Amino acid sequence: MSDLRIISIAGKPGLFKLLTTTKSGIIAENLLDRKRIMSPFTNISALDEIAVYTYDDEIPLWKVFQKIADKEKFEKSIDHKSSKSILETYFREILPEYDEDRLYPSHMKKIVQWYNILQQSGVLKTFLQNKIEQEATSEEKQEEN
Repeated sequence: MSDLRIISIAGKPGLFKLLTTTKSGIIAENLLDRKRIMSPFTNISALDEIAVYTYDDEIPLWKVFQKIADKEKFEKSIDHKSSKSILETYFREILPEYDEDRLYPSHMKKIVQWYNILQQSGVLKTFLQNKIEQEATSEEKQEEN
């Protein structure tokens, strides 16, 4: 299992691969253009720590990506600049139980944009496989206790 940490950096477009940490922040590489940047810790969000609201619970973002990947057969999804009605229809197909009061069209755009970046950069399958393996390992540890 590779250690692939994908992050979003506030104020910076796109997604980044976390390379290393420093005393004052992180060094990350843009997934698309491979440019490296430094950022303070306060500006980053790890994709594996983000969840999407449903009526019953919260679902990890990577599971939403998996649902999109299953629907699109790991190909590019719809355009993130699609209209509100197209985005809502799309999300009803992939995640019918999403909470319409707490998941806004701006969130949907970001999720679709991030999925497409992961797909275009070629790390989507690795990212999802990592998450599936981590979840299986976590479940095994819970069963042992």
